Amino acid sequence: MGSSKSQSESVSAQEELILKVTKEIVVKFIEVGRVSPTSFAEIFKAVNDSVRESIKR
Repeated sequence: MGSSKSQSESVSAQEELILKVTKEIVVKFIEVGRVSPTSFAEIFKAVNDSVRESIKR
């Protein structure tokens, strides 16, 4: 059972890292004017998917 808990904690830490990296990238895009409020959801998902793919490699 201890293994299952540490694996769950690891997944949570990885998910947190993915979200933090995604947020930083999207915030930078907002700062330079590459993301508007109307395109935010689409861009966030695209960046999040890219970050996830990068981590898998």
